[in-house]
Amino acid sequence: MIRVIKRIFYFPLAYYFRFWAKIALNSWKPIIVVITGSSGKTTLLHLIESQIGNKAKYSHHANSAFGIPFNILGLRRKKLTIDEWIFLFLLAPSQAFRTNPKEKLYIVEADCDRPGEGKFLASFLKPEITLWINSGLTHSINFDYLVKNKSFPTVEEAIANEFGSFLKYTKKLAIVNGDNSLIQQNLKEIKIPIEIASKKSLDLYKINENSTEFIIEDKKYSFNFIAPKDMFYSIKMTKLLTKTLNLPFDATFKNLVLPPGRNSIFQGIKDTKIIDSTYNATPDGVKITLEMFDKYPSKNKWIILGDMIELGDKEKDKHEELAEIINSMDLAKAILIGPRISKYTYPKLNLPADKVHHFILPKDGLDYILENIKGGETILFKGARFLEGIIEHLLLNKKDIDNLVRRETVWQNRRKAWGL
Repeated sequence: MIRVIKRIFYFPLAYYFRFWAKIALNSWKPIIVVITGSSGKTTLLHLIESQIGNKAKYSHHANSAFGIPFNILGLRRKKLTIDEWIFLFLLAPSQAFRTNPKEKLYIVEADCDRPGEGKFLASFLKPEITLWINSGLTHSINFDYLVKNKSFPTVEEAIANEFGSFLKYTKKLAIVNGDNSLIQQNLKEIKIPIEIASKKSLDLYKINENSTEFIIEDKKYSFNFIAPKDMFYSIKMTKLLTKTLNLPFDATFKNLVLPPGRNSIFQGIKDTKIIDSTYNATPDGVKITLEMFDKYPSKNKWIILGDMIELGDKEKDKHEELAEIINSMDLAKAILIGPRISKYTYPKLNLPADKVHHFILPKDGLDYILENIKGGETILFKGARFLEGIIEHLLLNKKDIDNLVRRETVWQNRRKAWGL
């Protein structure tokens, strides 16, 4: 029922905030650069910010039909509670006429969680440049009906078409992932120039204990954190963008700071190492993270995986495909938490019985972990089901809790309700 109500009122209410944001945008008149795709958008945004700095304004924590107008109007949901909406609704008109930002460049992260959202945002922003980093399954439960009514052959194509809306409204240049076939399908009728980022130019990818190295077109890039191989696209697109904007490019990325939940490393209790990748869990995102962890230099590796949610008709297939990846890895333990991953992934695993365990509730998973870690384990967390709440109890330094995802009051209350 809640999903139906949200679907009915989502765009009518979003148009209200877009109306006022359009007034502010027309007064401001920035050059707009859109970053879109199924995953990796925020990492790309931060790589660009590390290069451009205060020359641009960034849509941090805002990528939806509501979030982007809020960002333009200087509005923000702080508690994520329902009562905030009344205040935001009343404040929007006055915010449309506030003083314009001093920056003349606006870097916007834009998502497409539902049919129509891409066109809604693209026709509103009309970007000068669009960076399309990838296309895969994300919030696909919202797109299933487009396959059932035969609007698209597959849900993947329906989602890609929504992201493709940004290219149709882009004025000058598209920078895209040239290795993604879904993106390629959406380039056929695009009239603007297109720059391609392809792994053909990736010469080396190496992950170390606390760092990652890339060699791209004979140039070495080193980062003091671990990252999946697909971060190549973010590096390459950042370089192409700065060149297009006639801005300097710093190959050291010395000003780069990533937000929480993107493979952050923490010291855990009993001399364990925790890798926190709990920000999101799209099928492609989980896949590249597990591939990264498989190359990670550690002998005693555990994975704690939660459900991949909002996959709709693809839920069973994608969780079963996850088992194929896990079966190929050298793991000391695989701990699965959630009804979907327990139902679909667990039966397909061929690991020894003492190496794989599954739980429905995160509290049960936490209890098992606390009872069975011996010391020296490297533990990767990826997926839904409030895994950040499990990490809280495993951190050696409790101050590190502030560096985990979903710190807002509403999420803290939900974790407490789950016993975390």
